[in-house]
Amino acid sequence: MVKKAKVTVQPDYKIGRVDKRLFGAFLEPIGSWVYGGLYNPKHPTADDMGFRSDVIDAVKEFDLPALRFPGGNWVSGWDWKDSIGPVENRKAQLDLAWFQVEPNIIGHDEYMEWTKRVHTEPMYTLNLGTEGIKSAAHLVEYSRHIGGTYWSDLRKKYGHPDPYPIKTWYLGNEMDGHWQIGSWEKDPLGFGIRTHEVSKMVKWIDNKAETVFAGTSDHYKHFPEWEMAALEQCYESVDYVSLHHYHSAPEGDIANYLNISSVFENYIKTTIAICDYLQTKLRTPKKMYISFDEYGCNFGKQGEVLFGRRGWQDVTKSYAQFAPRDNVFTRYDPEHYVERRFGSYQMLNALAMSSVLLTFLRHADRIKIGCMTGGIRNALAFNGVHVWKNAAYYPYYQINKLARDGISILPVVDGPTFNTEQFALTGSNQCHAYENVQAIEAAAVQNEEKGEVYIFIINRGIEDDIEVNLDVRGFDGYKFAEHIEMYTDDLEMGNSFENQDAIKPTKNLETKMENGKVIALTQKLSWNVICLVK
Repeated sequence: MVKKAKVTVQPDYKIGRVDKRLFGAFLEPIGSWVYGGLYNPKHPTADDMGFRSDVIDAVKEFDLPALRFPGGNWVSGWDWKDSIGPVENRKAQLDLAWFQVEPNIIGHDEYMEWTKRVHTEPMYTLNLGTEGIKSAAHLVEYSRHIGGTYWSDLRKKYGHPDPYPIKTWYLGNEMDGHWQIGSWEKDPLGFGIRTHEVSKMVKWIDNKAETVFAGTSDHYKHFPEWEMAALEQCYESVDYVSLHHYHSAPEGDIANYLNISSVFENYIKTTIAICDYLQTKLRTPKKMYISFDEYGCNFGKQGEVLFGRRGWQDVTKSYAQFAPRDNVFTRYDPEHYVERRFGSYQMLNALAMSSVLLTFLRHADRIKIGCMTGGIRNALAFNGVHVWKNAAYYPYYQINKLARDGISILPVVDGPTFNTEQFALTGSNQCHAYENVQAIEAAAVQNEEKGEVYIFIINRGIEDDIEVNLDVRGFDGYKFAEHIEMYTDDLEMGNSFENQDAIKPTKNLETKMENGKVIALTQKLSWNVICLVK
C-alpha cells in the first residue's frame, strides 16, 4: 500500500520576503579551488587575466546572487596588503590554516574582478585573527573610498578607478574555534568589543555598509554562552549573526544524514532566541538577522570519543592537539590541478543541501543570507579540465531561480514519520536522537507579481514512495502547471563530465489537480517542485 501525506499551503501563512542572497555560495582558496580551478592561465579557456572562462560561464548561467570570500579559516592568517600591486612584487606567505603556500597571484583585486566577471555580489571577510582594526580600516578604505587618500588612490594607481561594490563585510571567521588562527575562544567579551569597534569603523568609512558578527561555530563546547557574551558587546553596531554548520552522519545512516533540517532548525531557533533575548535586555527596537554563510553535509567515520554522562563526547575534556606535525606546506600549481574526489551518493547530498535551503525559506523572516560551501565546486562541479553539473546543482538552481524575491509561506505537513538514533563521531560531529520526523519536508513561495506559486517537496522516505495530497485551495484562481521531480534508483550513481545526465530533473506527467488539491506521487528519496500559475 502506498503511504500518504497531507501538505497544506495557505497564502495567509506568510513568513517573509525571500532575499536572493539566501542562495549564495562560499569560496576559500583550499587546495585547487582557486589555483587550477578558477585560475589557470594555460587552460584552453583562459581569459586575459588567466581566469577559466568555462567556470565563469557556468557561474553566470547559474546566476549566482552573492559570494562570500576569501575565507574561511584561511583568511585569519592572510595579509591582504601582500596581495595587491604588481604580481612580481607580491609576497608569498605560509597559510597555517590549511598548511599551504599562498603565492598571492590571485589577490584582493583579482578576487573582486572575478566577482565582476561572473556578475555576482561580493561579500568580503575581514581578518580579525592576525590583523587588527587598522588593517581592516585600510582594506575598507582601499575598497570603498572614492579617492583622495593614500589607500583609495593606491587602488586607482593599480588600475581600479571606481570603488568596489562591497556592501556586506564579515568581521572575522569562526573566531570562537580553538582551530582558528588568532582564536578568541577564551575571550568572548574581548571579541565582542573588537567586533563593535571594527563595525563602527567600517560604517564610518562607508555609511551604506552592513556588518556581520562571527557567531559560534563550536556548537558543543560553549554554545550558546560564548555567543551571548560576545554579541551583547556589539549587538547595536552589527546587522547579522554568522552561522556555520557542517552536518556529519555515520556512514550509511541515511536517516540521520537526511535529518539535517532538524539539526539546523535547533541551531537557528537557539540563535534567534539569543538575539531576541539581547534585544530585550538592551531595550533596543533593533532586530538582528542571520547570515548562514557556511554549510555542508557528509558521511563521517567513527573517531575517538571520550564519552560523557549523556552517552556522547564530554566536550569539557576536549582540547586542541598541539603535537608536532610534518613540516610540509603544499604549493598548488594552477597548471597541475590536484584532483579531489567528488563525494559519492550525489542524490543524497542533493537532498541534504535542498533540505538546508528549505529550512532557510521557512525562516525567511530572519535568515537573509545563505552561502553553500559546495556551491562552487560540488554542485557546480569542475576539475582541472572540465565543468559539469552534479546532482545537487539542479535543486539549488531551481530554488535560486524560482524562490528569490517571493514571499515564503509556511506549509503544514502531516504524514509518515521516521526516527533517528543518537550518535557521536567526534566532538564536533554528534547529534541527539529525533523521533517522529516527517518523511515529507516542504517549503513554499508565492510571487504575486508573476502570479506563481512554487511548492518544494523532499521525500526523505528511505523505502517508500509517498502520495502527497497538496491542499492549495487558498490560492483562488491558480491552476496546476507542472511537477518536476528528480530521483535515482541507484544511490551510488552520480554525474560526471563523461556522464552528465546520470541524475537530472524530469517532468512527472501523472500529477493532477482537482478541486484545489494536487495529488502527486513522490518517489522515495526524491526532490520535487510543483508549480501553480494564475
